Amino acid sequence: MARVIAVASGKGGTGKTTISANLGVALAKIGKETIVIDADITLANLELILGMEGLPVTLQDVLAGEADISDAVYTGPAGVKIVPAGISLEGLRKANPDKLEEVLYSLLDIAEFIIMDAPAGLEKSAIVALASSDEFLLVVNPEIASITDALKTKYVAERLGSKMLGIVVNRVTKLSVEIAKKEIEAILEGKVLAVVPEDPEVRKAAAFGQPVVLRNPKSPASKAIYELAGKIAGADVKIEESGKGFKRLLSIFKRR
Repeated sequence: MARVIAVASGKGGTGKTTISANLGVALAKIGKETIVIDADITLANLELILGMEGLPVTLQDVLAGEADISDAVYTGPAGVKIVPAGISLEGLRKANPDKLEEVLYSLLDIAEFIIMDAPAGLEKSAIVALASSDEFLLVVNPEIASITDALKTKYVAERLGSKMLGIVVNRVTKLSVEIAKKEIEAILEGKVLAVVPEDPEVRKAAAFGQPVVLRNPKSPASKAIYELAGKIAGADVKIEESGKGFKRLLSIFKRR
């Protein structure tokens, strides 16, 4: 049965969707059956980051009762399964977020991990996503506003019965004004599982609709995300050398 992990943040702009997408791909790359669900039906971005926009059936359709979840599951890079949220305003109007838990239940037996990109903040769809998860990762930036908002999300998620798996500190530049790892752990009362540095390769990958962990697995951000995947999966992760074989693998995925 799958572990359902919500990737959450207190505010937008932390890089939560980038972490969700690349973590899912990294887990698939190390041999774990993984589904990534874009639960942010209001501001969906997952399919854009993965270069999978324009898919015919989405989570919006499923939550509206107009499609079965099996029709909204697509194979993405490295074999990761993707459930896109959809960007239709009409689909958003029809979608019922309360059906999310039912959708998740039907996927539990076909994956080892379900990574759910939860909406930022504490709106209704974010609450439903957190309540539907077994565990959650908090994605924060090393600044006080991000951490303060994340603390609110943590309290709500725990009251809903979800357990904090850990903290991902994203877009770290090591400037003196940033809040240190130990201070973040003290404020949020949790363990930092990954420190992901600010990395220009992330933006380059997103611009081409490719996960950075595949486009440049040796980049600083990719290494941090692979290490995070290893910690979550309880596995030793060896990052492949980039080369002809890896480039060929990317070209195969691009043709799909």
